[in-house]
Amino acid sequence: MNNYDNNNTARRYVGYVSQLGTTQLHLRNPIIIAWWSIAYPGFGHLLLSKYLRGMALFIWEMVINLNAHLNEAIIYTFIGDFEQAKAVLDTRWLMLYLPTYFFATWDSYRTAVDMNKITLLAQREKHRFNSFVLGAFEINYLDKRNPITALLWSFIMPGLGQLYIHRIVLAGFILIWMVVITYYSHFVEGLNYIFMGEIQKATEVFNKEWLLFLPSIYGFSMYDAYVNTVENNKLYIREQRYYLQETYQHPSFRVRKE
Repeated sequence: MNNYDNNNTARRYVGYVSQLGTTQLHLRNPIIIAWWSIAYPGFGHLLLSKYLRGMALFIWEMVINLNAHLNEAIIYTFIGDFEQAKAVLDTRWLMLYLPTYFFATWDSYRTAVDMNKITLLAQREKHRFNSFVLGAFEINYLDKRNPITALLWSFIMPGLGQLYIHRIVLAGFILIWMVVITYYSHFVEGLNYIFMGEIQKATEVFNKEWLLFLPSIYGFSMYDAYVNTVENNKLYIREQRYYLQETYQHPSFRVRKE
């Protein structure tokens, strides 16, 4: 059940609330979106709420990266062992990596530019959208939430910040991959050794090839949770403004500019 059912006669809507999450159009910096695609293919598209494309690119990056031993080569590069870095790279997989990597960056930038144009048009049209949904599996509604709280939950565990703001699809995707990456990287095991002051054992137990995925996932999860909390708050204010104007504002009322 929705508190408002549109008749789909509008050309564009600025937001949509469903059982699986709140999806909205808002202005984004295309350079920032492209940067996240450079950091990890798929992240730029996930920020744009293009979930299928983003998840496909994320999984593609994981499979190709591990088979090409790209992270392993990056680790050797960090310590200055360039010969070993070249030796571990599997060029058969590496040549598959580059075209899609560049496509992810280009496509996320292009999509962000196009969606900004659509956002401006949707905001000008000011069509109503639902702000509450009640279903058999979930209840979702627009309200104001704290961006810092969302960021902190994502810092504690990537995906929890997305759960806090009801981005169910992305939250589930991130949490599943966090379990996989944490398990294969031996992150928790190594962290226990660090807490006990046994740095050498921690260094030995870490699987550095998998461990290198963690900074990107942590950074993306925190950024996405913070930004979308801010934008959801703006969407809540916009919906309240539309409702009050339509319900209580006299049609002849105008705000005069001084």
